[in-house]
Amino acid sequence: MKPHKRQLSQLRRSQKVAIQLLCDTAVIIAAFIAAMLLRLDEAAFQNRPEVWPALAIALISTLLALNFLGVYSTLVRFVTGKILMPVVKASLVGIAALYLAGFALEGGIPRSVPIMFGVMVFLGIGGSRFVARTLLRQPIQRHRRPVIIYGAGEAGLQLLNSLFHGKDYAPVALIDDEPSLQGLTISGLRVHSAERIAELVEATGAQAVLLAMPRLSREKRREIVAGLEDMQLEIKTIPPIANVINGTAKITQLRNVRAEDLLGRDPIEPIADLLGRNIAGKTVMVSGAGGSIGSELCRQIMSQRPAKLILFEISEFALYTIETELAGIAAQSELGVEIIPVLGSVQDSQRVEAVLKSFAVNTIYHAAAYKHVPLVEDNIIEGIRNNIYGTYAIACEANKCGVEHFILISTDKAVRPTNIMGATKRIAELVCQALSREYPNTVFSMVRFGNVLGSSGSVIPKFRAQIEMGGPITVTHVDITRYFMTIPEASQLVIQAGAMARGGDVFILDMGDPVKIMDLAIEMIKLHGLVPSLSEQSHQPLQQEGVIPICVTGLRKGEKLFEELLIGNNPSPTIHPRIMSASERSLPIADLVDTLKRLGQACEEYDVAKIRSILKELPIDYMPAADADPTDLDWGRDEIGQHAVLKQAS
Repeated sequence: MKPHKRQLSQLRRSQKVAIQLLCDTAVIIAAFIAAMLLRLDEAAFQNRPEVWPALAIALISTLLALNFLGVYSTLVRFVTGKILMPVVKASLVGIAALYLAGFALEGGIPRSVPIMFGVMVFLGIGGSRFVARTLLRQPIQRHRRPVIIYGAGEAGLQLLNSLFHGKDYAPVALIDDEPSLQGLTISGLRVHSAERIAELVEATGAQAVLLAMPRLSREKRREIVAGLEDMQLEIKTIPPIANVINGTAKITQLRNVRAEDLLGRDPIEPIADLLGRNIAGKTVMVSGAGGSIGSELCRQIMSQRPAKLILFEISEFALYTIETELAGIAAQSELGVEIIPVLGSVQDSQRVEAVLKSFAVNTIYHAAAYKHVPLVEDNIIEGIRNNIYGTYAIACEANKCGVEHFILISTDKAVRPTNIMGATKRIAELVCQALSREYPNTVFSMVRFGNVLGSSGSVIPKFRAQIEMGGPITVTHVDITRYFMTIPEASQLVIQAGAMARGGDVFILDMGDPVKIMDLAIEMIKLHGLVPSLSEQSHQPLQQEGVIPICVTGLRKGEKLFEELLIGNNPSPTIHPRIMSASERSLPIADLVDTLKRLGQACEEYDVAKIRSILKELPIDYMPAADADPTDLDWGRDEIGQHAVLKQAS
């Protein structure tokens, strides 16, 4: 049969339509003869010549109706139940034509024959399409991966129909939690309850489960995935239904269920007034606009229709990427936002001042920072210059240029820091607190939160890459935990928190419950349909197909077992349930400036030991690990140190 199907698929469209016309002609003639035989119980009508012109009129009328109603423009392999209505209408045309022709020609056709004829035409023409569709699909299906579709609603049916036409997956069963759907048969597949998944996997050999419930809550998604993880099945999901509707994605663009789909929370309705308060109709600047948080802030700021959006970024490629994306959004949505890309460093006060004055900036979201703990630990001086002095420079220029609101993006690593990155971010907070008391015309505030899902350098993309390479996954400690939040939720909360500020506020985002990284690694492996295996060797090769080793490598420089969001224990609620306000210790501007001068001198001299000593003097609870390396990268230390000494002597 396979060679015949190949020959059929290679025919021109006109030839395929001709075959359908021949088949339908045979069906119509057979239906007429069968109806007459059933009604008259004899074949004597064949000898009456006036009968056949009536049949010819009914035949031509029915075929013309089928063509007019689009039946012949539908590909047989892709037919759905929607084709039945045109066939019904064409059958009614055939009934009317046969009745009128028989009456006009006095063909002696009984009145019940046209009714029986119409029913048989409908069954024959409609049924032949579905039989043909089944035959055309079957041979392809044997070469596709058997899958179970979880969800028999509208999205599930769209996916089912699309997969029947594709070459990758062969649906073998449907699952749905709705009791009213269980037991039904849809497109030849029975709908089962979730309790039967293990039984169905064994019976059908299914290799993956496709989640077709785009509006599913994260809590329910976690519950479903938890029940599937130990079955060694690949778990995939369809795109968001909004993307399917607006054409940016197809229902068949399946992807693996990601840890982000399970760790994040369902967002709550934002407070609309807070979202637009510091943005709508104003000039807004985002420093670090090309980063993970900065770029998402820009996207959400765009939706609030600022007059101008300034993208301030030191990386040319990152700036090009986000500017291109936002320009496309602005053109498509007709938001009327002027997007201004600016290359520059926040450490360059003159550059910052020129931008703030030229565009009369109203609001700044300061997201530019070095955030990767081990890198900053190995590049202490650059981390201090960017995170502390960069913040000091842009904050001072913001006040000088009349910026109304300045929002610092901070981190949970600023709380009792054990690493340079966390210490620099806590000092950046002290800078904003001190400037707020000294210069009340600019409302300075800080928003502190933990890790965001999918950011550059975060653990989830790293684990995903390690799994795709066959392992091992590297975890620094068995008991290490982290807070996680989706980038869109974090950005939306940052905007709302900044709008609530009155000056010197430290806002804390509710991050939910901390996640154990070892559990996250195990879950990600299972989501890929693989088996996790704990190993003591960091570079153990894959011993068994489908098994991913997990290796514990030890804590990295400056890494903590767990993170905190509060220095004290006195958070105050705000009007938003996921934003809290904290009262944190601060320093007068004079004391802070004096300390920053000494810290800057130590940086000029490349004296890392002195830097650490000054950091310990500050009220930031800096507690480096006992084995912390007292030096920066050694390759340039001697030369730079000598240069600083000579400069000081001259």
